[in-house]
Amino acid sequence: MTKEREQAWHALETTRVLETLETDQGDGLSVEAAAKRLEEHGRNELPEGEQTSVVLKFFKHFHDVLIYILLAAAVVTALLGHWLDTAVIVVVAIVNATIGFVQEHRAEKALEGIKNMLSLEANVRRGGETMEVEATDVVPGDIVLLKAGDKIPADLRLFKTSNLAVEESALTGESTAVEKGTDALAEDAVLGDRTNMAFSGTTVASGTGRGIVVATGRHTEIGKINKSIAEVEEMQTPLLKQTSRFGKLVSIVIVGLAALMFAFGYLLRDYETGELLLSVIGLAVAAIPEGLPAILSIILAIGVQNMAGRNAIVRNLPSVETLGAVSVICSDKTGTLTRNEMTVTSIMTHDWEYSVTGTGYSPEGEIQRDEEQVEVSEDPVLAAFLRCVKNCNDASLRKDEEGHWVIQGDPTEGCLITLAAKADTEVPELKAASKIPFDSDYKYMAVLTEQDGRQVIYMKGAPDRLFDMAEQQLGADGAVSFDREAWEDRMREHARQGERVIGVAMKELPEGETLGELTHDDLQEGLTLLGLAGIVDPPREEAVEAIRECISAGIQVKMITGDHKETAMAIGQQLGIGDGEAGLEGKDIDGMSQEELAEAAQQYHIFARTSPQNKLQLVEALQSKGKICAMTGDGVNDAPALKRADVGVAMGIKGTEVSKDASEMVLADDNFATIVKAVKEGRRVYDNLKKTILFILPTNGAESFLIMASILLGTMMPLTPVQILWVNMVTSVTVSLALAFERMEPQAMERPPRNPKTPLLSGYYIFRILFVSIILGGGTLAMTMSLLDQGYEQATVNTVTLHTIVIAQMFHLFNCRSELGQAFGPGFFSNRAVYIVSGLLILLQLAITYVPFMNTIFGTEPIALSYWTFPALMGVAIFVIIELEKWITRTIVRRRADAGKETALQA
Repeated sequence: MTKEREQAWHALETTRVLETLETDQGDGLSVEAAAKRLEEHGRNELPEGEQTSVVLKFFKHFHDVLIYILLAAAVVTALLGHWLDTAVIVVVAIVNATIGFVQEHRAEKALEGIKNMLSLEANVRRGGETMEVEATDVVPGDIVLLKAGDKIPADLRLFKTSNLAVEESALTGESTAVEKGTDALAEDAVLGDRTNMAFSGTTVASGTGRGIVVATGRHTEIGKINKSIAEVEEMQTPLLKQTSRFGKLVSIVIVGLAALMFAFGYLLRDYETGELLLSVIGLAVAAIPEGLPAILSIILAIGVQNMAGRNAIVRNLPSVETLGAVSVICSDKTGTLTRNEMTVTSIMTHDWEYSVTGTGYSPEGEIQRDEEQVEVSEDPVLAAFLRCVKNCNDASLRKDEEGHWVIQGDPTEGCLITLAAKADTEVPELKAASKIPFDSDYKYMAVLTEQDGRQVIYMKGAPDRLFDMAEQQLGADGAVSFDREAWEDRMREHARQGERVIGVAMKELPEGETLGELTHDDLQEGLTLLGLAGIVDPPREEAVEAIRECISAGIQVKMITGDHKETAMAIGQQLGIGDGEAGLEGKDIDGMSQEELAEAAQQYHIFARTSPQNKLQLVEALQSKGKICAMTGDGVNDAPALKRADVGVAMGIKGTEVSKDASEMVLADDNFATIVKAVKEGRRVYDNLKKTILFILPTNGAESFLIMASILLGTMMPLTPVQILWVNMVTSVTVSLALAFERMEPQAMERPPRNPKTPLLSGYYIFRILFVSIILGGGTLAMTMSLLDQGYEQATVNTVTLHTIVIAQMFHLFNCRSELGQAFGPGFFSNRAVYIVSGLLILLQLAITYVPFMNTIFGTEPIALSYWTFPALMGVAIFVIIELEKWITRTIVRRRADAGKETALQA
């Protein structure tokens, strides 16, 4: 029973399939045989990926070069017997890891509750009886019964169908339902052409059928794609790359400085080895921004929460920031950019062309001619057309429990029912005396009914089929000879606009003549063409605006779909993607070299008739050109590209479980516009991360300056390692947290995406960090030396020094709220968190000064009120000097910009 799964089931006759799987098409498997096969083949579910244990997830947050140095410092202090210092250092490292772990765990939990890929139940024949079983209990050889609305539980070889059509967009990307049959097919038939197969995870659009289960779980087509996802290499996010490079650079500098200072102190200054080691450890601890990983996690977690409030569930923290760097969004068409709801947008009759307003299945809209609503009662040809599409139809229209209009049956028939409901008067519903159901062999449907005492045959179907049969066409002045060439020209024109065209015809029987049973022979003569209906899968209105915003933000949007090229280009033009004339098909991509594809991926914006492999190739080609690529999609076929993309964005409602698991972000409302909100949040997060670094690093720089100067001058250490840790943690995890809540910078969505190779610290940022470090460190050193010369106790000097750095940084926080804007701008009171953390900081500083047990732990002592003037004066000085520097920099930047504009005008 294992080798059967590899067979080309679509190429086998039904009898051969039944023999191979040892089942009966009438009675199905026995209950005992089904139980045995369930034990043999396992449950019908996709295997879960390898799970990382909670312990490993926690320890993963220690995997940072800066934390390694911190832990090495803890080991050295332990060897020197300074257990209190060791304990504090270890606690700081654990706190950092815990914050990161908790935030990541919360983000993962946010995705629970929206998994809805596999059907919950299935109707099967077992032991000669029809029964409902859990979809996970379906086994190879089961006979499954299908009806409209069912989600198919496993891969089936169909042996009985009645007008069966299956919605396979989740698997193949096709927006229209696929008509199913039972005949054996060629062995080399591609997935989308296997019309005698029904695949797991797809949905029955209309009709009924029966099929034999030939594959379950990981052996289904979904399962094969799931396996290919596991083989796709995941990309590291730009933020992780930048922080990794930054961490390595800082660690090299720290280790180098520590070694030099130790050598200098040991050889040229009269320090004891133990004391010198503690001083060097103090330098290392001072230089390490150990709070940075924690504040990074917190800022990203706040971004996650903000995005969840906007219906975007982010599965891992760095993806929030990555969205801000996205330069290309590759989007599937069906259900993502379009509504996946067929809509009639035009009607063509002999005399007129009509436009139809409204989208989706909601019957809100009008049938218009020259932008005026048509009175159907005054237009007999249109009235006949509408009677035909309403009565030659098996679909029904209703409101669901939430008040949304939905259709039961085939989407194409559903949109024709909606069309009839948009007429200004009610279209009569006639009783069908006989019917020829639609079949892909003859491509039409016909119904025999009675109108005004005479029998009438109404018919709809593929235009070319009706053209073959039509003898005349109906106009306002009656029937005239059929002009096929003119109708074909009109059909091609509408196809170029992205419309799928359906033909509508009728035949009036002579008065007094009646038919009992409608046959195909009754349609071979006397058929009159009423017209054509143009149908589209309409774009989402909000997607049009979202794409416009993406383009203004310098983000390219590319449509990658399994649909036809003409349809894709027309829809793309309506959305604002491409020019409606240029597009590539999957077969073009297959024939390209990697270099040619890399160029084409940038040049073209519409990619049609693509396979899952083509989508993956396009994402890789764009990444090879340095693009940060987001891929949106809802189908199984999108999953490998979702995983490879820098940010995979899956749909939460219509999306498959496979696509969600492969993505970094899930849109809970399936709204493309939510991506733009996520990009805005990503840009805000990155700007605030940079502001945080601009704020935190001067603390480390000033402390390092103090300690190096003390070693070089041979004086006592102004701060102990534990006090340095306090300063670092209280400024980074407390004060800098306020910057995470800063609003988005003006014009953030008008600038192009940042280059992923741009360093985390620009030249200006390095200047600002060094400038503030020298002012703060130099000023504090001068004050410390002055206090020591005046004979103050070491503990008093250390306490005042500690307060000076912390309070000065509190003032500096207001400088950092805007990179170059003035602190007292319009948004001065816009961020309450700034004032809350400032108050909290003052309370913490009072506690470390006046609470006895904190004096013991941190080596501080209570000081008189007069000593607080030193920190306050230093804070004011820092604030004023930096605001002056920002004003000078703004002036220089403005002059350069004006000079650049003048040069451009002259050119």
